[in-house]
This record gives sequence, C-alpha cells and structure tokens, in this order.
Amino acid sequence: MSLKKIVILTDSSANIPANLQSQLNIVVIPLWLLWDGESLRDGVDIHPDAFYDRLSGSKTLPTSSQPSSQEFKTLFQQVGKGADAIVAVLVSSRISGTIASAKAAADELPELDIRIVDTLTCAMGLGLIVLAAARAALEGRSVDEIVALTEQMRESVYTIFAVDTLEYLFKGGRITGGKHLLGTALNIKPILHFHEGLIKPLTQARSKKKALAQLLDIIEERLGGNQMVEAAVMDVDAGEEADQVSELIRVRFNPRRLERAGVSPVVGTHVGPGTVGISFFPVVKI
Repeated sequence: MSLKKIVILTDSSANIPANLQSQLNIVVIPLWLLWDGESLRDGVDIHPDAFYDRLSGSKTLPTSSQPSSQEFKTLFQQVGKGADAIVAVLVSSRISGTIASAKAAADELPELDIRIVDTLTCAMGLGLIVLAAARAALEGRSVDEIVALTEQMRESVYTIFAVDTLEYLFKGGRITGGKHLLGTALNIKPILHFHEGLIKPLTQARSKKKALAQLLDIIEERLGGNQMVEAAVMDVDAGEEADQVSELIRVRFNPRRLERAGVSPVVGTHVGPGTVGISFFPVVKI
C-alpha cells in the first residue's frame, strides 16, 4: 500500500530556515507588508536583511496584512493536485486574519481534504509545530495523526522573547496589558511571551544582558525537569546576541535539535530591531 501524500502548508510568519523548508517539502504562503504605498510579499519581494536596512532609515513604520482567501484558494488548488490531504498550520488567529482567509478558501473547495490548525503562536513557535507536522507526513502518519500532533504541540510549545522597546508592538496593535511597562527607565528591557494566542508581558530586566540570562531561567522553569526536544533561537538584527544565547541553550539544555532562525519582515515590523526570541518544547508523545 502506497503512502498517502499529505501536504504541509504554513505562512511566512513562521520564517522556517530555507534548507528545512526544502528538505521537508513545506509549502509557504506569504503574508503582505504594506509600506509607503508598496505591497510586498513577505520573504518573496522583501527579505530580512533588506527590510532592516530600509527600516533603519525610514520615517514610516510598515503595516502587515494576511493573504486573501483567493490567494489561499489558488494555492490550495495547486498543491492539492494529486494530494490526499492538506494540513495548513498557521499563525495565531488572535493576532492575524490568516486563519479566517484560509477557512474561507477551504469552504469553497469541498472536494479537497483541507485541515486548518490555529497554532495560537507565531514565528518559530509556529515553525516548530510545522516542522513536526512535516516530519510526521514524511514518516507516513495519517492526516488525523498529524492534526492531533499539531494540536497537542500547540499546548506544549513556548515562545518567549526580549525586546529593546515596546514601541513597535504598541504601534502595530499586537500587545495587550503592557501599558505598565511604558514610561520606565530607558534601560528596562521587557520580556514577553505568547499566551492564549496573544503577545503578553511576562517580566522585565534592567539590561539586555540580564534579560537574555532571564530568558534561560524561564526556559528551565517551563521545562519542569523534562527533556528539551527542539528549540529555535530567533533574532531581529541581533545575530551576535542570538548566537550566544543559542550556544548557552545547547550547553545548558542539550536539546535534540536546535535551529537558528531570523524573523520575517512581517513579524520584525511588530517586534522591532534588537529582539531575541526562543521557541521550544519538551517531550510530546502522540
């Protein structure tokens, strides 16, 4: 009996490293970046290095938008040819309309088996779930098993990050409950996390160095003595700091897999330069 072909699809906010996208046959639909009258496809028309160069000299802050339902419909039709099912593993519905667009498209294609998973996270928090789904598909897991795996991982993946400033998150409307962090001394570095699909303040530190050290302590607390299966360290134009954090995670937690990733322009416009983030999860069995 031949293996069923199950397509794993995600959106560009995951910003999964290109080599892993290729190896695991992951399909990516780009989000949109809207900037000074231009509409740019995230990761296609504009890439992180060019984005941060432009941001540093720009007087305006770009905004972002989800793919349209028609874009999803076209892509679903393309990748659905010869496939037994499509599993679309996407950015949190509480910070983006991407899930709504995907569901609207799927409703118009009843002939295709399309499963849509709201991960309630973003960046490589989303990416780690996508990678697990793609590996499961290559192993020959059924579509029901893959969806169950993504839903269980949704409860297990943590994403925490330290930002240089809350300015970008507030301007982009992507943070709640953070007003008490404003107006503090300029050297205060907020630490945030994804919680129930939203970006929320977690704590703060008095310097970037202390914030990064505190991230590691938070990881240890959330692992609760369990083995770290996989982690991804991300940065927004803060590669040297993120490389240091990555090595500290390798030594301290010995994850089975450790990825280094950037952050897509769409995500970068909301968190701002200088951000260092970590997504990780303990053992998950399905």
